[in-house]
Amino acid sequence: MTAFLIFLVDYLTKFAAEKFLAEEGPVRVIGNFLKFELIYNTGAAFSLATSKTIFLSGFAIAVGAGILFYATRIDSSKWALALGAVLGGIFGNLSDRIFNEPGALQGAVVDWISIPYWPTFNIADSAVVIGTLSIVSLIWAKIPPRSVSK
Repeated sequence: MTAFLIFLVDYLTKFAAEKFLAEEGPVRVIGNFLKFELIYNTGAAFSLATSKTIFLSGFAIAVGAGILFYATRIDSSKWALALGAVLGGIFGNLSDRIFNEPGALQGAVVDWISIPYWPTFNIADSAVVIGTLSIVSLIWAKIPPRSVSK
């Protein structure tokens, strides 16, 4: 459910960004700190690997498949939320790679949230980062993904 909700919010906000920001241009929300600006990113975070979109898509598919496989083996709600966040983010950006020009796993990702000294990002990017940090914190706190049966 988490993955679907994140995917849906990401899709709707990207749709709105393409509709309104393409016409209006960048919109300042909080002075110089936060603005909404439409960017098409063919790379990964920080615009790295811009010529490696098929590799990025393949990596996303592999990680998503791993999460789906692993998710059937957990019973912790904290782990389910963290993995769902990562999966929803992966699906959000992967759908851009599949359906945006030029398609075939090479499409540009729609980014629209801009803050100073940071690359422009979207809801899917945020979900991947928050989910990954949550997974790291769960590992650090030694919270198991599965109850220990006695």
